[in-house]
Amino acid sequence: MLIGLIMLVSWYVSNKLKKKFKKYAQVQLSNGMSGAEIAQKMLDDHGITDVDVISTQGQLTDHYHPGKKTVNLSESVYNQRNAASAAVAAHEVGHAVQHAKAYSWLEMRSKLVPAVSVASNMSQWVIMGGILLMVMFSAQVGQLVLLIGIIMFGMGTLFSFITLPVEYDASNRALAWLKTNNIVTPDEFDQSEDALKWAARTYVVAAIGSLATLLYFVSIFLGADD
Repeated sequence: MLIGLIMLVSWYVSNKLKKKFKKYAQVQLSNGMSGAEIAQKMLDDHGITDVDVISTQGQLTDHYHPGKKTVNLSESVYNQRNAASAAVAAHEVGHAVQHAKAYSWLEMRSKLVPAVSVASNMSQWVIMGGILLMVMFSAQVGQLVLLIGIIMFGMGTLFSFITLPVEYDASNRALAWLKTNNIVTPDEFDQSEDALKWAARTYVVAAIGSLATLLYFVSIFLGADD
């Protein structure tokens, strides 16, 4: 029931986010700057000269790549000139600023990426294998495999919670820059702030959902131990 509720909340937040971005995408910026231009100006204002702003295919594919040092903006954000694109572009540059300033939470998350990417892809299969082993063959071997799967899944859960301060800090940096430098009008700032607020909530829901799933798997392990 808890996981079902979280899935419902996740759908609501995701749907709300899409509606917000669609709404704010209709509001053209008074300064006429595109997402790409805003991203480049924010980089310049922070003295960051070794990061490129590039366009990437798809929707909601915006991200900062610390290894390649690129701010990747989806085609709509890269080219459009509205409050939504301004918010997303500035947010992604916020990650570049974090990287340049050696923001501790970002560094921690980056170090976890290689291990988490492997563990996340395998954890559910290992957990399922452990449960099948407990039921069909050896309880002790199955419990051991299940425990390994839970630890692997737990790494992903930890990663999702470490992501929260990284995302919120990037949004705070973006909004502070937009406001301080008068990049947007007060009304446009409110729209940018609202868009980033709903984007951040998707990460919160994902982290809570991951924790709930982890606790469910732990309950299976403890129940088998009884």
